[in-house]
Amino acid sequence: MLRGLPPSCGPVRLVAVDGHAGSGKSTLAGRLARELGGAPVLHLDDLADHDTLFGWSGRVLDQVVAPFSRGGPARHRVYDWERRRFGEARTLPPAPVVLVEGVGAGRRALRPHLAHLLWMDVPREEAWARGRLRDGPGLAGFWDGWERAEERHFAADPSRPYCDRLVRPCPGGYRVLSGPGGGGPDSAPVHAR
Repeated sequence: MLRGLPPSCGPVRLVAVDGHAGSGKSTLAGRLARELGGAPVLHLDDLADHDTLFGWSGRVLDQVVAPFSRGGPARHRVYDWERRRFGEARTLPPAPVVLVEGVGAGRRALRPHLAHLLWMDVPREEAWARGRLRDGPGLAGFWDGWERAEERHFAADPSRPYCDRLVRPCPGGYRVLSGPGGGGPDSAPVHAR
């Protein structure tokens, strides 16, 4: 299904995986990337930083969308969350499908460049509890600030109302439903092909 979408950014089909922190976006993106034979994944955590948790739109548009639109590779510097600075650069080829995963991947500034928007449909409190458990007590202070920032972001620029598919984790996989933004019949699987 994803390979069959029309290109949305030059020759690339940008497919966003959005949802609350801790909802399983990275896991789903990794699974889809494997099904696609190693499709590149842009992790938005690599473009955000401590000072601008959600202020990365310009970086994505300049360093990823613009080069892909011209048919070239994207190149962006990766933020080091421990050292609190941007480090080495990473190159993403203009593959047929490139996955973009992270909180806010379906934001207003990126939607015109997306071929498809998936929303990890996990309740906010459940997702945040999973994220806090994953990251441990050492990041509790960060999570306190993150939750407030995420609430403000989605209040101002929600993604879920525009998603093509809702993805709900379930035992053994995912249940995929048509999203508010369209995307076809309920329970249709998201296939890489």
